[in-house]
Amino acid sequence: MAINQRLDIKQGQTLTMTPQLQQAIKLLQMSNIELAEFVEAELEKNPLLERDDSMSTERHEADAPAPEAEGGEGLQANEDLGGDAGDAPQREERELDTDFENVFTGGSMAEQEGGYDAFATNSFSDVGKGGSLKFDDPEFGFENTMAKEATLRDYLEEQIAVDFDENKDRAMARLMLDYLDESGYFRTDVGALAERLGTTKERVEGILAKLQDMDPAGLFARNLSECLALQLKEQDRLDPAMQKLVENLDVLASHDLKKLKALCGVDDADLKEMIAEIKALNPKPALEFEHFVSQTVVPDVLMKPLPKSKGGGWAVELNNDTLPRVLVNKRYYTEISNSAKQKKDKEYLSEQLNTANWLIKAMDQRAETILKTASQIILQQEDFFNYGVEYLKPLVLKDIAAVIGMHESTVSRVTTNKYIGTPRGVFELKYFFSSGVSSSDGNAEFSSEAVKSRIKGHIDAEPAAAILSDDDLVELLKKDGIEIARRTVAKYREAMKIPSSVQRRRIKNT
Repeated sequence: MAINQRLDIKQGQTLTMTPQLQQAIKLLQMSNIELAEFVEAELEKNPLLERDDSMSTERHEADAPAPEAEGGEGLQANEDLGGDAGDAPQREERELDTDFENVFTGGSMAEQEGGYDAFATNSFSDVGKGGSLKFDDPEFGFENTMAKEATLRDYLEEQIAVDFDENKDRAMARLMLDYLDESGYFRTDVGALAERLGTTKERVEGILAKLQDMDPAGLFARNLSECLALQLKEQDRLDPAMQKLVENLDVLASHDLKKLKALCGVDDADLKEMIAEIKALNPKPALEFEHFVSQTVVPDVLMKPLPKSKGGGWAVELNNDTLPRVLVNKRYYTEISNSAKQKKDKEYLSEQLNTANWLIKAMDQRAETILKTASQIILQQEDFFNYGVEYLKPLVLKDIAAVIGMHESTVSRVTTNKYIGTPRGVFELKYFFSSGVSSSDGNAEFSSEAVKSRIKGHIDAEPAAAILSDDDLVELLKKDGIEIARRTVAKYREAMKIPSSVQRRRIKNT
């Protein structure tokens, strides 16, 4: 067969990821704080962009009639999420108050007329780990609530100031901080230190004992056994058997389990659990603390119940205190474009204008997508906001994507690393998506978080004389209408860091 060359023309369709499309996807994934950093960089690069301070003290409200369902009627969030088995209380019909047309993140200078200021009060001030939401007070600005990295010494000195009443004891305690090594161990002889300080050994030992009670547990130990014992004591797990185990770490290191069982007076199962607890402790408590930074969670979306005088329901808005506002300075563009003579200058101005217009459009689209997604999550999970975690409904990305007419991957990007401030606290949007467990009659489903809440509730209520096994929990859940396997109960219990029935029995009976 002869090999020939020829030129053919074919027509086809392909989807190309342009740089702007890639950037739009990145914008969707960003939190408001990350978006603000990105916009700040664009402001430095693009002379046609400028920060909009004209509405810096106003809020964007997303309150208007709920999104329209088929048939033109307002969408009502009044489905009975709990089903027959859940016995959820009957709810009043509530409309979700959102207005996607008036989303403002930049570009438009039109003022929003009228409208109910859903966040004019400070009722979010105790929202939880998201911090205060008194956004109109500079004292509560985000830059003033960012956590700074504290050293271990700073943290301990704060505790010393509270725990020690006498100035002399407080001064000696601060001096003893100098004898902590990088792992958190106290590396000097108590008798020699007392002699240098001109005081009694008993007084130094008393101060050391108080220092050993400080957080994090395990600090100021003089050896590994004492370090582990301090942590077990803090967990209320230092029973006589555990005391024997930490006193014989050399036997544990030699794997002489038979001798350990005899020393501790326990059987194989108990010894195995005790060793697992020892392995879970931190032999160098200071190292972990030095790398720990507490970070305040700032919500990207805010929600609040509307008063009955406004029809009830929920008001939803983006947190504009962390959302950047930008404008295109068209007057400046007109001035400099008229004076531009060279082709490269005109091309540069045209490129910057297109980039600026695209950024504002992309920010508007991002805001609308986030609000649509958050609004549908609230509609789907209204029982959670009204009654608590036991009424959290099973929800997957596909459920929200189908309603808002977007792809699952888009919903995934919107809900990742985005937080919503609610009357029940601050939650990541991902929190509201969980798999479901069917009820025993098959008429309802419970989310995994709701099942975990019920398991925790049963364990919290168990008396010391009747500790619940995983099999007992299976039976109790079955009475609640939840069919679940014992291994699933064990998985949920371990995910909540709840000890086994054997461990709980030992803890409650010591």
